[in-house]
Amino acid sequence: MTNPKNNFWTSGAVPLIEPEFLSSIIGAASDIALVVSSQGVILSVVVNNQDDSFGNLKHWEGRPIADFLTVESISKFKASHGVYLSGKVPKKSLELNHSDNAIWQYPVRYTFHRFGQDNAVLLLGRDLRPIAETQQQLVKAQIALEKGYEARREFDARYRVVMANIEDAVVFLSVQTGRIEGANDKAANLLGMKADTLTGATFSKLFSDRTGAELLESLMNATLSNDAEPISVRATRTQKTLSLVPVVFRAGGQRVLMCRVLENAKPFITNYTSSDHDGALIQQTTDGIIFMDLQGSVLSVNDAFLNLVGAANTTDVVGSKLSDFMARGQIDLDVLLENTNQTGHMRAYATRLINDLGARVPVEASTTRLNDPQNPVIALIMRDVSRLDVIRTTESQPTMHDPAHNVMDLVGSASLKDIVAETTDVVEKMCIETAVSLTRNNRVAAAEMLGLSRQSLYVKLRKFGLLAKE
Repeated sequence: MTNPKNNFWTSGAVPLIEPEFLSSIIGAASDIALVVSSQGVILSVVVNNQDDSFGNLKHWEGRPIADFLTVESISKFKASHGVYLSGKVPKKSLELNHSDNAIWQYPVRYTFHRFGQDNAVLLLGRDLRPIAETQQQLVKAQIALEKGYEARREFDARYRVVMANIEDAVVFLSVQTGRIEGANDKAANLLGMKADTLTGATFSKLFSDRTGAELLESLMNATLSNDAEPISVRATRTQKTLSLVPVVFRAGGQRVLMCRVLENAKPFITNYTSSDHDGALIQQTTDGIIFMDLQGSVLSVNDAFLNLVGAANTTDVVGSKLSDFMARGQIDLDVLLENTNQTGHMRAYATRLINDLGARVPVEASTTRLNDPQNPVIALIMRDVSRLDVIRTTESQPTMHDPAHNVMDLVGSASLKDIVAETTDVVEKMCIETAVSLTRNNRVAAAEMLGLSRQSLYVKLRKFGLLAKE
């Protein structure tokens, strides 16, 4: 109809539409049609015969359209009608809310069309009530969803408060997957891990004497009996003997085990009696004492080590890698582990610990491997040597046993420059040889230990003939 080349509708081939047919065509083309005069009076109302929801609107004819519009729609109609009277047909549709004696309201989207003479306008409208009802349903669904989210957040808050304040150690376990779905800090402390790292972990892997299928079967069997004994297990990290008291319930279509974790035996460091001299020594000594597994994970510590790293509780340390608290990180830990595993012990390894504030504390570490056939561990003693470093750096006079005393014999036979150059090379070579030996010929770790780049280390190895040394 809008193609200028098509003159079918303007060539006279189409006869004039009879008045009795025109209203039915207009009614079928829209849900409601209004003919409004230039003064805003409704001249005619045509309603779709297929839709009886509007009822009989013949009483609208001869009355101003403003009588059947809501307050906010009157101004909208007057603005668009004014544009139409100025000679421009509004291109955008106009949404109006009708009201009839303030009993009911319904929205209609109208389009403006020229109707012939006297600036009358034909308004073809689409009923928006189905869309409005759908929107209201969506709003109600969104409100219900938000209420559900709020209830879930409130439930989560209560759950976390209860888990944090109960005296029992509790673990929630999925029967289907065998993984932990939740645990409180007390359970994490007994298992030697942090609560956030426990979530998602396989429960059976936390114990050294149980397999996955066997542990789940034992827990489920215990829930079926009223007088079942607690399940005894041994924690891999803390080496504690624990008891599990399970309760099964169903949530979200899946079975969940709630296990209370009870402690049966004391760990390495615990309260001691007057005859427990070993425990008293470990607890009260001024040197930091650490027990870790063969992979470097901390199993238990004493208060002196907590003071060295500035930790408030043992839970901040237990379960972490010892390298997290060492200045050179994994390099220091690898040196300690490799030498201890090779010889069974290591003496006076100098390094630095990093506390929570970033301060570095110089320490000397001695390690010993405790060869328990079932649960081998490595024990470390770390001593704060910050005061000794000050004494060593301020010591200026060489003794008869000091190797530097031999340098005095060169005075008079060589210039000071030659003496310093010769002794510097000797000290530099000794340091490089020591670093390479401690790191088991790991050149990258040795360079890190000496504070050199890898290229500089290779240059010095070649200089002293140590490049091919195993």
